[in-house]
Amino acid sequence: MNSSHSHFVCNDELGICCPADPAALFLTPKEKKPVEIHMFIDPLCPECWVLEPFVRKLQMEYSYYVTIKTFISHSGSNILPSSDKELGRLFKEMANSYNATACRTGMPCNGDVWHEQAITMPYIANLGIKAAELQGRAIGSKFLRRVREALFLRKKNIADKETLIECARFIDGMDVEEFKKDLNSESSEKALESDRKTTKEMNVNQLPALIFFGDDVNEPGLKVEGHYPYEVYVEIIEELVGKPLKKCPPIPLTDFISFYSIVSEKEISVLYDLSMEAVHKEMKKLKLRQMVDEIPTRQGYLWRYRKVEEVSEKTF
Repeated sequence: MNSSHSHFVCNDELGICCPADPAALFLTPKEKKPVEIHMFIDPLCPECWVLEPFVRKLQMEYSYYVTIKTFISHSGSNILPSSDKELGRLFKEMANSYNATACRTGMPCNGDVWHEQAITMPYIANLGIKAAELQGRAIGSKFLRRVREALFLRKKNIADKETLIECARFIDGMDVEEFKKDLNSESSEKALESDRKTTKEMNVNQLPALIFFGDDVNEPGLKVEGHYPYEVYVEIIEELVGKPLKKCPPIPLTDFISFYSIVSEKEISVLYDLSMEAVHKEMKKLKLRQMVDEIPTRQGYLWRYRKVEEVSEKTF
């Protein structure tokens, strides 16, 4: 028998409570969980974007055991040269990196953004994410997702304050006027500086990076830099918990799509353990039911939930 508690469903057979919808993944836990993961990312880093579905999968299947805390760090993309020639060379390298990452992983990230947009102040994007977090971790997490969608899927300049404000308007429960003030506040500056300090203290040299901490405060965290198979992350959590993990069932696919509004086939493949072919067939079925629209990209299709109001490409 199952009992429902807001965004969670408590499964008597499993003896744990599981997320009932995607909103549950962003709620601040009421009690300490046995494992805390510190995630270090750069919002402009394509490899960090590739990690996104694996992190969501950990939250969906093992949220009973795991809390994830995000730290905004910086890669080479945040260190810009002064000359136009060197800047042009860097933009070309970033574009190639985006396209190569997309081809290798299947996670869409269009390198054309570096040719079409003048992303010369990446610091602004980081500051915006910390400003959003001042309204709570759930708001901050949803804002981070929206910002990365704007960059990787819509080719928008997330180092532009107007783009960040437009992203904020699409976050339920977010105070946009407060966000505008916080974009220029000392509190956001201090929060970003705190993330930088933590990155340095943890000796994080490569992004993305995950550091796993267990209950024993005397034990150092286990640092995992770069990408590994999903099973590796699960094994680390199980070792820290000290017993076999109970896995929650997946959130309904239609709930996942409606919550994020735009998703990639790669994300669905990772989250639901489906082949890319099976994902495409499933999404075609939803298209026939007029629930989603398909958006062709260089690396397959994106799928947009149809009940969401159409957004003008000129504004977002």
